Amino acid sequence: MRRSLLIAYLGLAAWTALPSMPAFAQYGGAGGGGRGGGGDTAAEDAAKAKRDEEWSAGQKLQLPGAKNAGPCPYVKVLYDAARYQEFAGDRVASDAVKYTGEIQSLSSGCVYTGAQPIHVATDILFAFGRGPAAESSTKDYTYWVAVTDRNQGILDKQYFTVRAVFPAGQDRVMTTEKIENIEIPRANSGVSGANFEILVGFDVTPQMVDFNRNGKRFRANAGAPARSQ
Repeated sequence: MRRSLLIAYLGLAAWTALPSMPAFAQYGGAGGGGRGGGGDTAAEDAAKAKRDEEWSAGQKLQLPGAKNAGPCPYVKVLYDAARYQEFAGDRVASDAVKYTGEIQSLSSGCVYTGAQPIHVATDILFAFGRGPAAESSTKDYTYWVAVTDRNQGILDKQYFTVRAVFPAGQDRVMTTEKIENIEIPRANSGVSGANFEILVGFDVTPQMVDFNRNGKRFRANAGAPARSQ
């Protein structure tokens, strides 16, 4: 899905805020933490690494225009909002998994010259899972993209929805969301892209934040029998 995000005003005060959580953001993907129910094998990890490498190789975004006046903004995944887990009846167990989601990779590029605004494009690779307690073959996930001043706070934050459609007999799907035009105005030509960060994350509940912070994890294809978390 192609989308755009225009930052119309960059004031010192933020009009909205991220959830109250530490920004353990990481380049290139969600990364991190311990692993819970479902367990990973060496073969699965190797296959995932190969897939991520192949995806990244084809996702080096090139934006038209002259050589940049400075570095691009940092584009990161907020660790505490990198994964989405929904359980039936708030029971954290493999047979109670309804839907899962994970931001697996990011790829971005930017262009700006003189005192022009910074134009950023980013591709976000999502992996979605449907568990044994799922009620439908489709699920709408909400995620956000926030532009921050690295010294001041949130400048703008916008929400988007991506729909996962699970074909019959398939409990795992992947999709790429394209944010094609994140436009960040600058006060003057002396303001470089290094002054800004772009954060990405799921719209998560406090329970999901705690789940992520504690390093718990169910694989996205959590439909297979597994021990309770």
